[in-house]
This record gives sequence, structure tokens and C-alpha cells, in this order.
Amino acid sequence: MHCFTVLVASGSPVIYVAYLLYCSRMLLLHCSMSYFLLLLPLSSWTQKLPTRDEELFQMQIQDKTFFHHSSVLPDGAEISSYLFRETPKRYFFVVEEDNTPLAVTVTPCDAPLEWKLTLQELPEESSGEGSGEPEPLEQQKQQIVNEEGTELFSYRGNDVEYFVSSSSPSGLYQLEFLSTEKDTNFKVYATTTPESDQPYPELPYDPRVDVTSLGRTTVTLAWKPSPTASLLKQPIQYCVVINKEHNFKSLCAVEAKQSTDDTFMKAPKPGLDFSPFDFAHFGFPSNGNSGKERSFLKSSPKYGRQIYSKPRVDIEKRCIGNKNIFTVSELKPDTQYYFDIFAVNTNSNMSTAYVGTFARTKEEAKQKTVDLKDGKVTDVFVKRKGSKFLRFAPVSSHQKVTFFVHSCLDAVQIQVRRDGKLLLSQNVEGIRQFQLRGKPKAKYLIRLKGNKKGASMLKILATTRPNKQSFPSLPEDTRIKAFDKLRTCSSVTVAWLGTQERNKFCIYRKEVDDDYNEEQKKREQNQCLGPDVRKKSEKVLCKYFHSQNLQKAVTTETVKGLQPGKSYLLDVYVIGHGGHSVKYQSKLVKTRKFC
Repeated sequence: MHCFTVLVASGSPVIYVAYLLYCSRMLLLHCSMSYFLLLLPLSSWTQKLPTRDEELFQMQIQDKTFFHHSSVLPDGAEISSYLFRETPKRYFFVVEEDNTPLAVTVTPCDAPLEWKLTLQELPEESSGEGSGEPEPLEQQKQQIVNEEGTELFSYRGNDVEYFVSSSSPSGLYQLEFLSTEKDTNFKVYATTTPESDQPYPELPYDPRVDVTSLGRTTVTLAWKPSPTASLLKQPIQYCVVINKEHNFKSLCAVEAKQSTDDTFMKAPKPGLDFSPFDFAHFGFPSNGNSGKERSFLKSSPKYGRQIYSKPRVDIEKRCIGNKNIFTVSELKPDTQYYFDIFAVNTNSNMSTAYVGTFARTKEEAKQKTVDLKDGKVTDVFVKRKGSKFLRFAPVSSHQKVTFFVHSCLDAVQIQVRRDGKLLLSQNVEGIRQFQLRGKPKAKYLIRLKGNKKGASMLKILATTRPNKQSFPSLPEDTRIKAFDKLRTCSSVTVAWLGTQERNKFCIYRKEVDDDYNEEQKKREQNQCLGPDVRKKSEKVLCKYFHSQNLQKAVTTETVKGLQPGKSYLLDVYVIGHGGHSVKYQSKLVKTRKFC
């Protein structure tokens, strides 16, 4: 017959331990049950092991008040406990039969622990006169006090540590815990049926977490599945923990770190503020409040402030189900992160930690900044959805800065910052001119951002002397107008606007198929390509013109030598003083088929 019962180490735990021994003998001698219940109300819960009554066990596990008021450690269930700094806590349990399997698991949740397991032989049944009467309780108490017991195991640190024995002798077992750093909490689990329980998920033969892919903002992790899921068919889910400080050895250590601060709760001093067996103000039900549930993380206002579990921003926990590959996203570039994987048994809610890993995300791609020279045109290529950075630093004091931007293909976004302050943000299609107020010794940073449709090509010019620049001035309307009534079988007449500044204009023609449309023209044409890329046979003529009166700054031209019923694409280029050319909007025309 086995008895596996734990009593809390409080003001005088030895009395209860001694009485446990006394009671075990009295049971064999048919002691009075009423007297047994009077001295130890909890004895009605005492289990007979290893033939555990599972229905009774489940009922007892649900009775949280039993464990919290007496710190009784149930056989086969994990309990949580709180530990005051420099105040040892002891648990006791009795194994009455030899060759009993025994497994103990201790999980520190915050600070490192010192704990040890000792064995003390059970006192023999005897009396001074051989009458068969049991020894008085005071004599058994004295006997226990005088015997130190045999130390079976000891550990100091914050690892999850185990004691496992396939054949333990009968006797009184004592677990003693101590925290020298600070008040902390921990978990303890013990069982006499370790082979059948297996509440902690088993780790694979290779418990490491591997980094399979590394980017600037993403890290992909992979690990081997727990045999508990594949072989034992128990429900397992994996939780991923990401932080920048260190790896964690238990899931309860993560949860402790996620609380608002390291104090966990403002706990009263034992022996002064509360009775050793009254934990009501820790959130456990008291005699006067037995029917109400209270949060473990809330303390009574009488004993201290309220503490709420509030996740910290520097630790993130994501439970992802039973998949064993996961990509962590939204990370910061060039930053070291620590990654931990925990296998969680969803039935028991108990977990096991894989061997964590760490990785540094890749650096942000360094953008090459192009320097713009005052009054010089610069060609820029921007990838689809990409960006380019330009810098303009005038060498002399200036009152104004003018930016000429010619988007050759699709629209592009331009942003201009002066000494970090945003001055301009607009989309540019075709040719645009922006004039900004200057500032002594100012530096300008220009960001060009491509769109989603495709790559962008553009030409940009920055100058503090807009009257002396190589970009040709353009009218607001750069369309070419065709006169339908002047169309013949061999010629077409067109017109376009000029400016007050004298410029050189060149017109070119190109025969295209009849199904050539405006959409094709827009998609295929690069407006930044100059007349130097055109065939000589396509050139019609070049001429200069301007007018001080903008109303009269219009020129017309008749393009001759065309074939009847054919389609032609007409282009007009305006060429500036520095040789840079800008193309007007192309015009599709068709000669008459019959004249």
C-alpha cells in the first residue's frame, strides 16, 4: 500500500509529517477515522498508490483549494508555487512500498532555484514494552527531527531539471526549495507512474531549432516534430517565442518575463501579515469566499497593488498549431533575435523546450546616392516598385532651387527634403518643373520611387540658375494637332506650340501597321529617347522658332511624301541649348486612301 502525500512547509511542518507517519501506522492498526479527520482534514484526500483511482484523482485535481492551502503535491499533476527570497519551502511525500517508480520535475519560472531531494526512512512500529501499541505522536516527531535523511539529488540554476528512479525505496521524501535572488515562482511535478503519464511532450533525437532562411525582415525556422505527436498520437501544438535578449528554457519563464515587472506581485512577509495556511490574498479562495473565483495575478487591495498580466513589447509568443516550419516576419534589419520553440501538450497544457537558436537579420540594402551637379541633366533608372536617392548640395548661397523632372515611361513619385524636412511629394508623369525656396548651405535629398506597373526611366536636372540650364523650356500643352481637312493621299499637316525662348524643333515620321493604337504608342515609347536614336530616313526637317506673344507661339508643318491609306507615327523633339531633347506627345495620323 502506497501513500503519496505532500504537506506544506510552514510554521511547523514536522507536526504534519509526523502525524502522516503516525496516521499510516494507525490505519494499519485500525485507528479511529474520526480522530484522523479531526487532526488532518486533508487526509480524506490521501491516495493509495500505485493503484490510483483516476476518477478520484481528477476530482482532486479540480479542487484547487486543496493544493493552494496545504501545498499538497498530487500524483501526476503539475502545480505552481510561489517562493519568497531566502525563505525555504519544503514538500513531503511518503512512499510506503519498496521498488516504486518515482519521477520529479522542477521548472524555475523566473529566478534560479536551489533545490534538493532527500529520503528519510519510515519509523518502525514499536513500543517500549512490546505491547504492540504505536509510539506516541510526540515520540515520532522527535524521531523525525533527529534524523537528517539521505540526500538523493540537488541542483542549483534555472534549467528544467529532473530526478528519475525506476525503483525507489519506501520512506519519507522531502523536496526543499530556496531562491537567493528574489521572490519567484516555479512549477513542480511528481509521479509514481512515469511510464504511463508522460505529460511532458518528448523531444526528437535532434532537438535543435534550425534557421533555414534569413532576410532583412524575415527569418524562417524549422525543427523536427515531437515523437509525442507522431508516435503517441497526443495533441501537440508548437509555440514560437521571439525576443532580443536571450533564449528561454521554459514556457513559464517566458510568461514570467511577459508580466508587467519582475516583482510578479507585492507579496506579504510570511509569519507577519498572514497565517501560513491562509493564501486568500494571493488570489485563492478563503473560507469566506470559497464559492468565488479570483485571478491569481490580482492581489487584494489590503495587501498590495493589483498586478495585471500585460505582454511586454520586446517578447512575442505565437502558437502556430502542429506545423514544424515557421517564418517570422516584420523584424528589424541588422538586429539579433533569439528564437525558442516549445512543444505544448494541449491536453495537459505542459510544455517542453527545444534547444533555441539565434540569428541576426541582414542589413538594409545600402542605397547608392547620386550627386546632382548644378545645371546638368542626369539619367536615372528605377526598378519596378524600387527607389533611387539623389543628393543636391549647391556650392554657393541661393534664393531658389528649380528641379526639372522628365518621366520617360510610367509615372514616378518624387520626394524632396531639405536638411531632413519634407518640402515636396508628388507623382510626375511626362515633364514637370518644381521651384523651391532656397536656404544658405542647404542640402537636398531627392527620392524617386517607381510604380507597380514596371520600371521607370527619367531625366532630372537641379539648378540654382533656372535661366541658364540645359533643359529646354516647354509649353504647358505638348500635344501635336493634326488638321483632318488638310489631309491628302500623300501628306498631312500638323501644328504644335512653342515658347518665348528660341528653340530647335525636329519632326520625325514612322510608318506603322493599321492596327497600331494609342495604347501601344504609350506602352512602347520612351519619351526620353532623343532624335539620335532615330533612322535618318525618318527625319522630316528641323527648324527654329519662338514668339514673345505666347498666343502666337504656334508653328505648322506639312509632312509630304507619304503613301495613300497608310498610318504614320509623328514625333516632334525640342532640343535645348545643352543638347538635351524632349519629345512631344506622339501623334498617330493616316493619309487618305482615295483622292
